[in-house]
Amino acid sequence: MKTIEAQRPVHIGQVVRNARVFDFTHPREARMSDGSILETVDRLFALLDERGVGYLLVGGIALLQYVEGRNTEDIDLIVPPAALARLPEVVLTGERDDSFAQGSFEGLRVDLRLTSNPLFETVARRYATARPFVEREIPCATVEGMIVLKLYALPSLYRQGNLVRAALYETDLLTLIHRYQPDLEPLFGEIAPHVSATDLAALRKVVAEIQERITRFGQRFGG
Repeated sequence: MKTIEAQRPVHIGQVVRNARVFDFTHPREARMSDGSILETVDRLFALLDERGVGYLLVGGIALLQYVEGRNTEDIDLIVPPAALARLPEVVLTGERDDSFAQGSFEGLRVDLRLTSNPLFETVARRYATARPFVEREIPCATVEGMIVLKLYALPSLYRQGNLVRAALYETDLLTLIHRYQPDLEPLFGEIAPHVSATDLAALRKVVAEIQERITRFGQRFGG
């Protein structure tokens, strides 16, 4: 995989704060203050460490370790199901199944992927690295881990008709593949046991189209 010079450490609290400031769907009275957001984010990660919860940061915040320009107001984590009982401060706010749970920590949205899903367990075990954030050093998905998670999510997004989010994920994949040039075949091998043959073939086609776009861009503009 291509080595890229490290970016400046991401300030998670500021990313969440900036996303909330420009999200006018939140009623004014429901918006957290700047200071409150920064403190809440710091408390969440301190609590994870204090309780000894094994976790992996994924989603938009993790992506900012590798590419620039994404706003997100959610904290996305892979955790073992037992973590839910050890973190009563994270109040479940939606439906929970064997793969996902959605919670809130002092007004901060926390989206959880559970290791009872074998693919999430694999990503947490094989595709984790410690990355420096402004708040602290945090276990974060690697580039390959991010690609696996993005690909795994795409079939469900298309079946749900969520084309906007699917397009966003495909753009993330294009950026990661272009910037880091990872070996993709082993990643398809990780995904294969967890999706249908039809979905795997469709994912291969998506990636082939992304690689064709990258090639055309380089040819057209002399990259």
